[in-house]
Amino acid sequence: MLKTILKTLFVGSALMLSSQFSQAATITNISDSAEQVSPLLPGLIIPDSTLKNTEGKQVSIKDIVSKKPTILVVYRGGWCPYCSKQLANIQKVEQQLVAKGFQIIAVSPDSPEKLSESTISSANYQLLSDDQLSFSQDLGLAFYLEDKVAEIYRNKLGVNFVTLDGEEKVALPVPAVFVLDTQGRVHFQYANPNYKVRLSEQLLLAAADSVQ
Repeated sequence: MLKTILKTLFVGSALMLSSQFSQAATITNISDSAEQVSPLLPGLIIPDSTLKNTEGKQVSIKDIVSKKPTILVVYRGGWCPYCSKQLANIQKVEQQLVAKGFQIIAVSPDSPEKLSESTISSANYQLLSDDQLSFSQDLGLAFYLEDKVAEIYRNKLGVNFVTLDGEEKVALPVPAVFVLDTQGRVHFQYANPNYKVRLSEQLLLAAADSVQ
């Protein structure tokens, strides 16, 4: 019963784009609001995408996923306290996930330089940079921020943004969690347009069992 609930659980998602981009991102799939995103559904396989590790080296997400079943976390950035808390909470159950055969991959629009400042350091828990927002778009998570909200983020949080291909809009990544097998197939997905609501560690552990 729990597995059925977990596999069918779906809530919307959202995304963010920071100013550390070396060039404007390509727009292929960015929704007008967090509520309108269409995250990749269970049963589908994640598209391959080139990300960057903390050293700025390009890596293939499919190559990494092919090595072990994966807990894939998409978060807004290290500046977000809700994201930082989520990553820390997942780290608390890291060894339980590892015992189930999983690795943890956390992806955000943060630059490799920003990622290297993280206190998370584990061979089982990697941080990757999606600083062109391409992977987030592939996963169906990207959305545009309203101008007023974008201004608040700039002025209150000190987060800088860039325009996308000359458009005077800002895109953010919304929090999401995917449980993947070594083929990159989604066995479980949770995404929520309300960035303050995150998947609990207990449900994440239960969701991991769906791959077994």
